[in-house]
Amino acid sequence: MHRFQIAALRVLAASVSVALGFVAATDSHAADRPIRFNRDVRSILSDKCFACHGPDAQTVEGGLRLDLPDEATDASTGAIVPGSPDESEVIRRIFSTDDDEVMPPPSSHKSLTDAERDVLVRWIAEGASYEAHWAYEPMHRIESAEPVAPSNATQLIDHKIAARLADEGVEPTGQADRVTLIRRLSYDLTGMPPTAEEVQAFVNDESTDAYADLVDRLLNSPRFGERMAIYWLDLVRYADTVGYHGDQNVSQSPYRDYVINAFNDNMPYDRFVREQLAGDLLPEATLDQQVASGYNRLNQTTEEGGSQAKEYLAIYFADRVRNVSQVFMGATMGCAQCHDHKYDPYTTRDFYSLGAFFADLDERGVYGARSRPPMIRVPGERLQTELAEMDRQIGALRAEIEPLRQSLIAAQDQWEADVIDRIDDQQEIETIWIDDALSMEANQSGEWRFVAQDDAPVHRGATSRKQQSEGLTQHLFDDAKQPFGVTKDARFFCWVYLDPKDPPSAIMLQFNDGDWTHRKVWGSDDITYGRQKESYAGYRRGGVLPATGQWVRLEATAEEVGLAAGAKVKGMAFTQFGGMVHWDDCGVITAGGIPTDVAEALRVDQDQRSDQQRRTITDYYIAESEEMVSLQNQIRELETRRKAKYETAPETVVSRSVTPRTIRVLPRGNWMDDSGDVVSPAIPAFLGTLDTGDARPTRLDLANWLCREDNPLTARTMVNRLWSLLFGRGICASVDDFGGQGTYPSYPDLLDALAIDFIQSGWDVKHVMRSIAMSQAYRRSSTPTTELAQRDPYNDLFARQGRFTVDAEVVRDGALAISGLLVETIGGPSVRPYQPAGYYAQLNFPRRTYVADGGSNQYRRGLYTHWQRTFLHPMLKAFDAPSREECTAKRSRSNTPLQALVLLNDPTFVEAARVYAERIMREGGQDVDQRLQWAYQNAVSRPVTAQIADPLRAVFQNHLEHYQSNVDEAGKLIAHGEAPVPSDLDVAELAAWTSVARVILNLHETITRY
Repeated sequence: MHRFQIAALRVLAASVSVALGFVAATDSHAADRPIRFNRDVRSILSDKCFACHGPDAQTVEGGLRLDLPDEATDASTGAIVPGSPDESEVIRRIFSTDDDEVMPPPSSHKSLTDAERDVLVRWIAEGASYEAHWAYEPMHRIESAEPVAPSNATQLIDHKIAARLADEGVEPTGQADRVTLIRRLSYDLTGMPPTAEEVQAFVNDESTDAYADLVDRLLNSPRFGERMAIYWLDLVRYADTVGYHGDQNVSQSPYRDYVINAFNDNMPYDRFVREQLAGDLLPEATLDQQVASGYNRLNQTTEEGGSQAKEYLAIYFADRVRNVSQVFMGATMGCAQCHDHKYDPYTTRDFYSLGAFFADLDERGVYGARSRPPMIRVPGERLQTELAEMDRQIGALRAEIEPLRQSLIAAQDQWEADVIDRIDDQQEIETIWIDDALSMEANQSGEWRFVAQDDAPVHRGATSRKQQSEGLTQHLFDDAKQPFGVTKDARFFCWVYLDPKDPPSAIMLQFNDGDWTHRKVWGSDDITYGRQKESYAGYRRGGVLPATGQWVRLEATAEEVGLAAGAKVKGMAFTQFGGMVHWDDCGVITAGGIPTDVAEALRVDQDQRSDQQRRTITDYYIAESEEMVSLQNQIRELETRRKAKYETAPETVVSRSVTPRTIRVLPRGNWMDDSGDVVSPAIPAFLGTLDTGDARPTRLDLANWLCREDNPLTARTMVNRLWSLLFGRGICASVDDFGGQGTYPSYPDLLDALAIDFIQSGWDVKHVMRSIAMSQAYRRSSTPTTELAQRDPYNDLFARQGRFTVDAEVVRDGALAISGLLVETIGGPSVRPYQPAGYYAQLNFPRRTYVADGGSNQYRRGLYTHWQRTFLHPMLKAFDAPSREECTAKRSRSNTPLQALVLLNDPTFVEAARVYAERIMREGGQDVDQRLQWAYQNAVSRPVTAQIADPLRAVFQNHLEHYQSNVDEAGKLIAHGEAPVPSDLDVAELAAWTSVARVILNLHETITRY
């Protein structure tokens, strides 16, 4: 190992004296307390030193690793000499003025502050004691001599914070007033402001349990699940579009409903984790558990035709590792995709081993046709009830089959006597659907280009249909007024002529009996509709392309494309990939007369027939009898109606386990380099191993490990995030990173105690939220004293509450709630609020025009807004909502003029202001002052003061005068939105009050949680 040379001690001594002089000028308490490695030193080394002297063994400079105490303090190096900073080469280097020696080197563009140098000097002087990283160590209970029950989390919070504040000599703020408390709790637990009536009831409630009752009421509100879902969907990067390339829509709203319901039902968090990572692997997985497993499929995907499937599988793989590690472990394992982590003990092998747990997912690199299989439909409660009733009716009809069968058998001999004379009547019936025109009454789609036989090959009649393309193309008919009733022996056909100079790579026939999942394809797999690795009814491979330069009849039997007898075919599509094809006569062939096998059996004397022959005759006779046909038609009709109703249910992506694909370490993350080691599923090596015997570890094994009581990360991560929701920052401020680049917790032992309590409560999320909300720390005022603001600007000590702008969705919800427009319906597909015209102009593949929803969908909570990853709704974007392309554990918070402009001009807020203005005029009293008082108090829960009332009054008067002189402008203002405009109110006055309402909805206090 490299031997550092000790020199320039005089320079070092002078530098140390400068550092000690700086210490004297710092906070006396911080200077007096002993240095702790995790709290004081690790962040400095991680930020300034570990890039060259840290966990990534491949890039260690000079053979020195400062993250390993044995190597860092090895006497042979002299890098760190415990107790002797003047003999430590590290100290000499950090004080050096020589660019060739100073550490960090100038090329790193990083430098140590005087305070950081002082910490390193003191740390080495005190013995250079190392500590294992706090987040990877087992959790410990708080050991206290005070009479605090370990099971009382609220007492633990207040006791620990009070002790620290006393030790620091910090005076906390007092308790917030009751109005602030109910508004704070309402925003934190439901994402909605309280009504004026709720505020007044709480203020007037003098019972000792008033606050506790309020907490419980809000936790038990169905709004709680919606509020928590906003945060969880950020973590798991839920969106309504695929993200890459054309950013097409994808249906996965049932997953959002699952999350809402899970939080409302207070599902234990360990079960919540298991169902999302491995719901499909649970025994007899329920519909909800299958929906939950869709978490694994929420990543961005592509259907760009030129994409390399292998490359995108590697992209999806890396995305999944990043998300799983950050959501459940607070880890930044994405940094280990190309090399060992620079700041944490995660290796590249750990990265690919963790991803190998998901190698069994049924997925493809490049998707198509706006579909992301595997997907399932998820009926809502009302639809499930309707389907259950239809199932009952179908069951009742099916119960009639056997009695009818027995009654028919009694008359079989007479039927045989009647039919024996016509058993030789055999023929095939060919029904033409398209020749020189479509003979059916149906809708046509695509380009139907009929060409005459003088200019093109024609098989029958006077024309054929010419179709030519460089890629995927098709023409089709659908919604036939008289659909074809499928028979068991039906054969569909179409004549084709493949141009010998420009043949396609693939051609397909496709049929619609309610959905287009019946296909047969010839040639390559370039046609992506329904494509899977194995041939099946939705993608039946018919072999090589037909011969070119001649007419060939394509045939597909009903059985091979999955069309059951009785199904109603109402559409047929003619698809090709590239090339030029002439399509001509097509239709269906059915057999006439008595089937051959039945006729042969009938020719045999009854006493000479085999059992098989008897069954053949009886089955045919019963199936063809008018009574049985009528009964079966009733069943089929009801089944068709049930299928159509079922298909109104939204679809969602789910996980499905298949044979795991081989996973290799990709050198430098290069998806084309297959030289890396093959890895099996494994947890990060420094955190232990999984014992699954000879069995390959599964996603369920991973989930079980994450939820083990001795896992140091899962409970800590979630509890810290719950705390951040209630304070605006976590006990560990870096809620997205518990690693070396993260922050040291303000109260590490309190975080441990709460995490242990979380586990022992049965992973009870509401219990944790209630424990925090009941604490004195939570109830404190968010207004700091001057001293406190200077001493603790980032609220590390929690001597006060936080204050911050509410989330983008909550800003919208508040305006709708205040106005009275809000429509509260839990769950369902995403909705589209008003959006500027042309905002999607740059969206292609396909090009699309945004159409805002009408009716009640326009006034749903922001949680349900259509989430277009590449073109997020501009209101959400202005208020810092993430695109959800990656995990977001903490949203940015900005305060920009654009936000004020949104609140003033977004049609949603203008409409909300106008409807609120109507309420002001009808409910607020008779004069201006009464109405101002009512308007302000209903919006922000406080009486209006003169400082606020005076400018609001001026706004009203000025705008009233303006609109009385410009009634047309007033009419335009109040016409915004779908809500009906009242005809009994003065237009100018309504417009003036709308202006006042716009100001109130724009106030800092309206959108801020204090």
